[in-house]
Amino acid sequence: MSRIGIFAKTFPGSDPATVLGQVASAGYGAAHFNMACCGLAAMPDAIPAGSARAVASAAATTGVALVGLSGTWNMIHPDATIRDAGMRRLEVLAQSCAGLGTRLVTLCTGTRDADDQWRAHPDNATPEAWRDLTASMEQAVAIAERYDIDLGIEPELANVVDDATKARRLLNEIGSQRLKIVLDPANLAEVETPERRRAIVANAIDLLADRIAMAHAKDRNAHGDFVAAGKGVIDFPHFMGALQAAGFAGPMVAHGLSATEAPAAAAFLARTAKEAGWR
Repeated sequence: MSRIGIFAKTFPGSDPATVLGQVASAGYGAAHFNMACCGLAAMPDAIPAGSARAVASAAATTGVALVGLSGTWNMIHPDATIRDAGMRRLEVLAQSCAGLGTRLVTLCTGTRDADDQWRAHPDNATPEAWRDLTASMEQAVAIAERYDIDLGIEPELANVVDDATKARRLLNEIGSQRLKIVLDPANLAEVETPERRRAIVANAIDLLADRIAMAHAKDRNAHGDFVAAGKGVIDFPHFMGALQAAGFAGPMVAHGLSATEAPAAAAFLARTAKEAGWR
């Protein structure tokens, strides 16, 4: 099913044909690409034309659609020089999107933690952190406009945009259709009752449905630890059904799993998507 994808970086290798061949062999028709899969930094200072051609050729040869490109850096890092370096590299990625064959670059809204962009910090809730986020996002949206791409942000418990309400606030304040949502049910809560978890997911979809460009498929076990989709407590039939009812027609991309777990997750997601009425 072409709407079921996976993070390309799940698989080893620095040659795009090798990596995307593994994506296809595991049962996925789409991939969220990372430039590390062609031997570069995830956010490189330059992308050789030959590298972009190799990625596009590998996608065509394997039949794997590239539905997104990772462009994550800490958009509210306490050091402004690090924020600025990330913005320059975002432009490098944006310039190459047409050649790579994708129009969505995914971002990280960031944290005040200086060492780990996926670790929470108490200052994430301050007005100053929000001010830095909106300033960074306005720059990013200007880049997106120049290169005719979209940007995906994801509510993440450890980041400044840590829930659907803050994601909606950011969409409204930035006011650009270039800014889209990546929605992962496992990133909306850690340990909750099944009923509460479904309510959180349903509320997020209600708030963000008009901007959801991609869904992520990661799971959590009963202790709150991440596991492969289908191995935990996330109610994927409910999640996919709610997305379908909201008119979502984009890809669902698995991550947070090993290469050996990928085929089983692909089968689980394809089966659940079919039951939810996805096409």
